[in-house]
Amino acid sequence: ALALGAAVVWTLPQLPALDRVTDYRPRQPLQVFTQDGVELAQFGAEKRQFTPIDQFPPLMRDAMVAVEDRRFREHHGIDLRGIVRAIVHTLGGRREGASTITQQVARNFFLSSRVTAERKLKEALLALRIERQLDKDRILELYMNQIYLGQRSYGFAAAAQAYFGKPLDRLSLAEAAMLAGLPQNPQYANPLTNLERATNRQRVVLARMVATGAITPEQQAAARAEVLQLRGPAQ
Repeated sequence: ALALGAAVVWTLPQLPALDRVTDYRPRQPLQVFTQDGVELAQFGAEKRQFTPIDQFPPLMRDAMVAVEDRRFREHHGIDLRGIVRAIVHTLGGRREGASTITQQVARNFFLSSRVTAERKLKEALLALRIERQLDKDRILELYMNQIYLGQRSYGFAAAAQAYFGKPLDRLSLAEAAMLAGLPQNPQYANPLTNLERATNRQRVVLARMVATGAITPEQQAAARAEVLQLRGPAQ
C-alpha cells in the first residue's frame, strides 16, 4: 500500500491536461459529395464520421458496452470487480482484460499501447480524472468516435460504411454485434479478411448482450442465423 501510494504521488504531476477530451476536435477527412448529397469519396489517412452519442442506435451502444465494459454506468473509471474477475480467470488459465471504457479513452488519447506498470497506473489515474470532468454519455461518445476499428476506420460510423456500406441507423443486430467485436483486436477479427474469426467474436458479443439483458435469446438466435452482406474485399 505504501509503495502504491508513493507511485501515485510520483505519477500525478506527470499526467497531461485533459484538453484533448474536454475539447474534442477529431481529425476529419476531406469528403466529396454529389450535388444531391451522396458521398463519392474520402481523402485522408483516417476515415471518421463524427457522430453525437444520441445518434448512435441503442443496439450499437448496448453491444459495445456489453462486450467491453458491462459495468460502465456503475463504476467511476476503474472497475474493481472487473479486476478481481480478470485475476480469477487468469489464474484459471483464461485471460480476460479489466480495462474500462474510460481507461481505454485515456489510453487512446494520451498514452501508448505498451503494457507496463507505469502506463497502467497513468491510465487508471487519468480514467479517474476523466470521470470527474465528463459525464458517461460524453465518455462513450469519445470512445465510439475515436476507437480504431480496422480498414483505416476510426469510430463506428466509419466502420459501418467500411464493412457494410451503410450508415449506423441501418445496421442490423448481427452487423452491430460484429462491429462491437472489433475494438479488442481489429486486425484479428476483421470480417473482410477472416470471416470465421469475426463471426466467433460476434457470437461472444451476442452472448454478452443476452447476459446483460440487452437482447433476448430469440433475438440472439436470429442474429446468429443472419447471413451478412459485407461491402467487398479488404482495401
